[in-house]
Amino acid sequence: MNLYEEKALIELRAWQIKMTRQPSFLSGMAKGIQRKMNELIPEKIHRVLTTAIKNMVHATLVGSQFTTGSLVPEGMGLDEREKLVEDKLGFYKKAAAAEGAGTGAGGFFLGLADFPLLLTLKIKFLFETANLYGYDVRDIKERIFILYLFQLAFSSSKRRREVYYDILHWEKTIKKYPLDTKLASFDWRQFQQEYRDHIDLIKLFQLLPGIGAAVGAYANYTLLDSLGETAKNGYRLRHFKDKSIM
Repeated sequence: MNLYEEKALIELRAWQIKMTRQPSFLSGMAKGIQRKMNELIPEKIHRVLTTAIKNMVHATLVGSQFTTGSLVPEGMGLDEREKLVEDKLGFYKKAAAAEGAGTGAGGFFLGLADFPLLLTLKIKFLFETANLYGYDVRDIKERIFILYLFQLAFSSSKRRREVYYDILHWEKTIKKYPLDTKLASFDWRQFQQEYRDHIDLIKLFQLLPGIGAAVGAYANYTLLDSLGETAKNGYRLRHFKDKSIM
C-alpha cells in the first residue's frame, strides 16, 4: 500500500465513523415531522410520486450506459483514478450550479424543472465515477450499487446507517436481486420518500422569487459535492476490501 492509499484509508475510516453515527435529536425530530407530513399526503399521490421518480431514475440508468465512456485501464493506481474523479466532480458541480441558477431564476414553474434535471446529473456522475474506478456499468449489479450510493448520499441519518451496512456487506446485499434486470424488487417507495425529505426544504427556497437563482446554484453545487464524497468513499470501500485490507 503506497502513501496515497494510506491517506485514502485514513479518510475512509473517518467517513465510516460519520456514516455509523447515531441520529441526533434534531435530525430525529425533523424526520418525525416529515413522516407526519407524508402521512397527510393521500396514498394516491404517494403512488404517483413513486412511479414518477422510479421512471425518471430507471430511464436515466438505462440511458446512461450508452453515453458513458470506456473503463479506465486496470493498471491505473487509486491516486490516478481519483484525480480523474475529482476532475469529473468539478465539472458536474459547475454544471449543477449553472442549472440550478438558471431554473431558480425562472420562477416557480421553471424551478420545478430543476428536479428531474438535477436527478439526471447526479445519476450520470455516478455512472462516470463507476467507470473511473474500473466497474462496468453495463452490469445490472453495478447499476444497483449506484442506486445504493445515491440513497447513502440523500437519506436520513437512520436510513443512511442501514444503507451503509448494506454497502459494507455488498456481496450479501446484491444476492437480494437475482437476475433482477428491471429492478422490480427495489424499494422505490422508500427511495423517493428519503430523497424528497432530504432535499425538500432546500428546493422550496429555490422557488422563492429574488433569491431562487442564488439558492439553486448553491444548493445544487453542495448536493453534488456531497454525492462526490459518498461515491468516492463507497468505491474506496470496495477497493480496499478487494485488496483484503478492510
